[in-house]
Amino acid sequence: MKNLIIEKTKYTLDIDFEGATGIMNMAGSSYPENAIDFYKPIINWIEDFINVEKKPLTLNFRLNYLNTSSTKCILDIFEILEEYNEDNEVVVNWYYEEDDEDILETGEEMGEDMDIPMNFIPIKE
Repeated sequence: MKNLIIEKTKYTLDIDFEGATGIMNMAGSSYPENAIDFYKPIINWIEDFINVEKKPLTLNFRLNYLNTSSTKCILDIFEILEEYNEDNEVVVNWYYEEDDEDILETGEEMGEDMDIPMNFIPIKE
């Protein structure tokens, strides 16, 4: 399966999804003008991966900021992964700056209703 790489901009995340390893990295800030347009190829890649690969998947988030529409799109990704986790291993690593309580709380709130293992990992400056 081909990798998905989207270079970050001022408004969008850096995306690096490796089909061979099942490791997906999302980093930066997310407040695109149209979140659905930005996240559509990401969601399509994830759906293709889970339909073809059938192997463990690790999602690493290193976020600075998310707007409301981006949060909704990431919740959509979590719903897809939650279903995939029923038969395959899925792990979400939520990295946050040690003093950034907002990003930590965002991750905790998103994970509350999801049945996916989530690790909250502080980044020390």
